[in-house]
Order: sequence, then structure tokens, then C-alpha cells
Amino acid sequence: MELIQSFSIDHMRIVPGIFVSRVDRLGEFSVTTYDIRLKRPNREPAIDVSAMHSLEHIIATYLRNDPEWKDEVIYWGPMGCLTGFYLILKGNRASRALYKLLLDAFRSVADVQEVPGATPVNCGYYRMHNLEMAKWYAGEFVAYLEANAKNSAIFEYPQTERLVTDGGQHFYDS
Repeated sequence: MELIQSFSIDHMRIVPGIFVSRVDRLGEFSVTTYDIRLKRPNREPAIDVSAMHSLEHIIATYLRNDPEWKDEVIYWGPMGCLTGFYLILKGNRASRALYKLLLDAFRSVADVQEVPGATPVNCGYYRMHNLEMAKWYAGEFVAYLEANAKNSAIFEYPQTERLVTDGGQHFYDS
């Protein structure tokens, strides 16, 4: 079975940042999946699940209300490993083109007084939110993005290098 794109990234070398995960062509147009990584996988603790849930609600609301970007947003949601989010947008832009949008989105978390849609009618598990922790994680990511704005590593995935035999078999380092 072929290894999917996101598993070909060296998760021991990736740093927090904004990365193009994949570009899919859909007829005459394309959609791009971005990896918005807040934590270093396998080296930092994952994001608290209730804070992750709150960030999902807050940032999704921000993105879908941003006048410049709202019509481009297809999806915003958490990674299963709880180290970041996936953002799917119409078109194909370089990851650097999303820097200001995401910096502003995460900055906006500091001003939120209540998590949007955190009611039994609007949310599948409305009791699982933690706004204060969401603010802490957002602030941490904002500071990191600001400090590393000129660092190309926050925009370029580290790729794993795997040997492939003539028969197509993959070998992985242990």
C-alpha cells in the first residue's frame, strides 16, 4: 500500500509553522491542504484536547468571516495527533502567503470572550472547551511566528529520505 503524503514528512525534524501539505486538482481548479503546525511532534506535549476544540471553533469562525479569505476557506480542523490543524483553501498559494492571515487569526484569540458555537445546539460536545488554555496556545504560536518570520524552516516541510528498491519496496530507518 502506498504511503500517504502526510506520512512522508519527517516528524522528528518538523518545527511549528505553515506548510503546504498537498495540492489536489479538481477539474479546472485546485485545492490546497495546509499543515498549520503548533507543536513539534514527538518532542513536545500535544495540545490539550479541550483547548484544541476551542481553537478549532475560534479560528474557523475567524477564517470564515475574514472579508478577503472567507470565500476561499473549505475546511479548518484539528490533526488527529493534536499538534496542529489542517486548513484547506481553494487555489494554490505558497505557505508564506498565509502568514499574515494566520498570524492575525491566532492574535484574535486573545480578544475572544466566549467560544463561538459552544452550545448544545451548535456543538457535538459543547462542554469540552477551555478558552483560557486556547488563549495560551494561541499566544505561544503568535510569539513563535513573529520570532521566526524570516526563518524558511517554518514554511518548508522536512522530507524523510527512504530507500526504495527497484521493486518499489520502501525501507525505513529505525
